[in-house]
Amino acid sequence: MQTRPRPSRARLALLVGIGVWPIITSLLYLIRPVSQGWPVWLTTLALTPAMVIIMVWGLLPAIHRYFGKFLMRG
Repeated sequence: MQTRPRPSRARLALLVGIGVWPIITSLLYLIRPVSQGWPVWLTTLALTPAMVIIMVWGLLPAIHRYFGKFLMRG
């Protein structure tokens, strides 16, 4: 039985970090007018569902689709 090659965790972490930063920044700018005065934990609670949905159905599939060869090298 042959095992499937696994993507490089370091490269995946790099690409996810590059992709997550603009998403979080954009979401913070969108929610900022509504959430002024909220505690940090409440703002984070409001952002988390949107961030998870964007990551699972948008960012991660796009990274694997467009950078699959880069992830599997090495």
